[in-house]
Amino acid sequence: MSHLFQQKLWPTGDLIRLIAALLRRIAAASVLILLLPAVVWAQTLDLPQRNGPRPTTTGSVPHVQIDPQTDPVLTEQLLQAVGAFKGIVLAQTRIGFPGSVGFNLDQSVPLAKPGSIVVGREIAHIHPDGSLHAALDPALAEKAIALGWAEAHPWAKRRVGWDGFVMIFTPTNPNELSVVIALLEESYRYITGTSPTD
Repeated sequence: MSHLFQQKLWPTGDLIRLIAALLRRIAAASVLILLLPAVVWAQTLDLPQRNGPRPTTTGSVPHVQIDPQTDPVLTEQLLQAVGAFKGIVLAQTRIGFPGSVGFNLDQSVPLAKPGSIVVGREIAHIHPDGSLHAALDPALAEKAIALGWAEAHPWAKRRVGWDGFVMIFTPTNPNELSVVIALLEESYRYITGTSPTD
């Protein structure tokens, strides 16, 4: 290879530019390969259509559900399920209104999408009425909204990375609870790039 440089067949500057261009293409392909499973998973999550009318919310901040059918047993089951996620610490939220519980990642959990977190390491929070705010993959957020499980937070389009920031409606029965937990698992995967149960 050194004879190429000596004979000026490959001028050093051209070779460096060629290598740099190849490395940029490899890096771009690597990012796509790493993100593809998350995008495919978000688009293939089997979300059913939510039964009943879409809950009413304030549609502004504070963003709350109006007259939800809260079941304390379902709320406790949801807290137990999320509390079992790897590296999650349940604590007073830093952004929701009083009485809300934040789902915070401890420092041992890496962040793949730190710009999608509203504050600190809180990936979601649950309000006393059982409704939640969470960051979802934008494609999954659109799907959850279309199927009646969520609505976009009023601030969702105000900051880069918040495209998937939604209110997930209060679960009113065990079937709805299982869907809400699945959405929270997806929020965890989206924010961390890892499974909540590994």
